[in-house]
Amino acid sequence: MLPRPALGIVADIKKKTVEWVGHVVRMDHGRRVKKVFQSKPEGRRRGIPRLRWLEDVEKDLQEMTFKRWR
Repeated sequence: MLPRPALGIVADIKKKTVEWVGHVVRMDHGRRVKKVFQSKPEGRRRGIPRLRWLEDVEKDLQEMTFKRWR
């Protein structure tokens, strides 16, 4: 279990991440950041597939009771 101040820091990081995702979603489609955000990795990896960053953010949004954000 994390001490109380650490939980506040984690919540702040998740909040800022969600704010940044909202900013990127509203960007013009020609922006490089938007292109990277929308890209999907190609090829195969051995072992367990890693979670994409966006999948982790979506999990955080569900924990924060956001259902449909896109």
